[in-house]
Amino acid sequence: MMSASELFHRTVDVGRRTTWRSRQVQPGQTAPLPDGTRQERSFAARLDPDVRDGFEPAVADALVRAADTVLDGEWDVLGVRRQDSADPDWFHDPVTGRRAPHDQLAFQIHHRDETATGNVKQVWEMSRHHHLTVLAAAWWLTRDKRYAETVDRQLRSWWAANPFLTGVHWTSGIEIGVRLISWTWIRRLLDDWPKVGDLFEHNDNAVRQIGWHQDFLLGFRSRGSSANNHVVAEAAGLLTAACAFPWFAKSETWRASAADLLEHELGANTFADGINKELASDYHRFALELGLVAAVEADACGHPLAETTWELLARMVDAAAAVIDVTGRPPRQGDGDEGRAIVVDDPAHDPWAIVLGSGAELLGTPRWWPATSVSIQAMLLGAIGATRRVSRITARPRHFPDAGLVVLRSRAEDGAEIWCRCDGGPHGFLSIAAHAHADALSVEVRHDGVDILADPGTYCYHGERAWRERFRSTAAHNTVEIGGVSQAEPGGPFLWTTDVATTTLACDVGEQVVQAWTAEHDGYHRLNSRAGHRRSVTLDSADRRVVIDDVISAVRPVAVALSWHLGPAIELELDEAGATISWQSAVDQRGGRLLLPHTLAWTAHRGELDPIVGWYAPRFGRRVPAWTIVGRGVADSSARLRTELVLP
Repeated sequence: MMSASELFHRTVDVGRRTTWRSRQVQPGQTAPLPDGTRQERSFAARLDPDVRDGFEPAVADALVRAADTVLDGEWDVLGVRRQDSADPDWFHDPVTGRRAPHDQLAFQIHHRDETATGNVKQVWEMSRHHHLTVLAAAWWLTRDKRYAETVDRQLRSWWAANPFLTGVHWTSGIEIGVRLISWTWIRRLLDDWPKVGDLFEHNDNAVRQIGWHQDFLLGFRSRGSSANNHVVAEAAGLLTAACAFPWFAKSETWRASAADLLEHELGANTFADGINKELASDYHRFALELGLVAAVEADACGHPLAETTWELLARMVDAAAAVIDVTGRPPRQGDGDEGRAIVVDDPAHDPWAIVLGSGAELLGTPRWWPATSVSIQAMLLGAIGATRRVSRITARPRHFPDAGLVVLRSRAEDGAEIWCRCDGGPHGFLSIAAHAHADALSVEVRHDGVDILADPGTYCYHGERAWRERFRSTAAHNTVEIGGVSQAEPGGPFLWTTDVATTTLACDVGEQVVQAWTAEHDGYHRLNSRAGHRRSVTLDSADRRVVIDDVISAVRPVAVALSWHLGPAIELELDEAGATISWQSAVDQRGGRLLLPHTLAWTAHRGELDPIVGWYAPRFGRRVPAWTIVGRGVADSSARLRTELVLP
């Protein structure tokens, strides 16, 4: 699936790895400082002490409580409650119990092989050091030395255990980039701690690691089919560290190269309408946060990014504000692994609210924006970055034509919000579409923020192949599966070997009572039946009704399965005419009705394992049972299926 150019660059990388083998440093081995290390070292962009006085007590108290939990040994990592945050084993995977390689050359470690590393996401995540940024922020707020001393001890432990090119933590550039951002903010937040210089500037291990991390990122950037959020994180990390730690002869080269790369890749990863091209909502937020954090660092060191880049960030943050529902929840489109650029708030604080608040602090808010919440991150970014006023859209968009994303939204005067996301965009980004799901023409419907027709989410990446395949399959989305296969053919956990082209045929959205969208895709043209799928979705705001019409065309009879995945809060009673649904809202019991196509045979499923059906992932690493209803039948030359969802 790689282009000739990518194959060339990957071949060059193989040669570079061979050359760099001699640079490996073993644990316990004394290594020289990186070439060109300066004798005089200072830290850039310190915080004004007055910033500390501007926080709401509730926000600060929540952060301190989270820091105390870390000191007690507990930290949530991708759905797993770890018990070792006070003294981590940096190579331990609590899911499988395995320990990843700690003394092996990084280039020889197969990090996607669970038998070799355990669940590598669990191993890597702890070494992003977000629990340490929480502790550093707690020290900054309270001056309680317990937080700073724990950070000191753990950073020294990590630096000693992970010398250059040794172990699993040198196998992924995105991890290295995010780690550099964490170290930058740890140094900034501990600035007034008397021992901070001994931990950073005057600590040869710290200086080596900061130099090694930057040298690695310049030498091994993600390219081609991997130039997605990974390369954005790599560039953001390199830019952040080069600005904050100008301790090396190469620092200016690293800074300029990283700035150029970040500006190019943010543009390459983002549609003109502001939506991230991976078409995975969580990665839109992650890439946006990385861009904002790095751009602020460039401001702080006197080398601001181009105004066009800030305009791009404004489009991204406006798109994020536009697609959320009335409760602030984003779509659940595509993959999501809860990636963060920095964590300086209570980890339970909604990351979408934080990034929107940061955007508001740095860019201001148009009149149509939803209200934003207060966060420590937003105030800290605002304290070191320059506020900008760039051109903004004047009305909340509902149609993002490049991304093929449409939001049908009921009028406020008609009652509780009915929010409906329609997917009519490209299959994914770049040749492997790594974080895409086979979800063309799928819909999500929420009532006052409650999932009614739900996107089940992601659940996992590594180690549980059957679950990975299921959650990103067509059958796991609110759309039509044809011929018993997904719209695109999977080639691995982060690879699709066929594409799906989706075309929007009509889109009539806005403030009117009736809003409608129609699109079709060609994913099943590869089958002998040459099947096609066209879908129309109509929201009648006053009638409180969503109507979904599916048309299946085929040159010969073919099996079809129409799935409706309900949110985990929804109770279900299936009958001959359809399904009655009910749920508990914040104030009362509510209910609705699903009228189903009578030409299909309908069955209800919940929490089943063979096959896997009836599951919802509320977050990465966690799954809960939820109702799925599936209608099966056969389509010939033309089959029409109508589903009506009636809501209060």
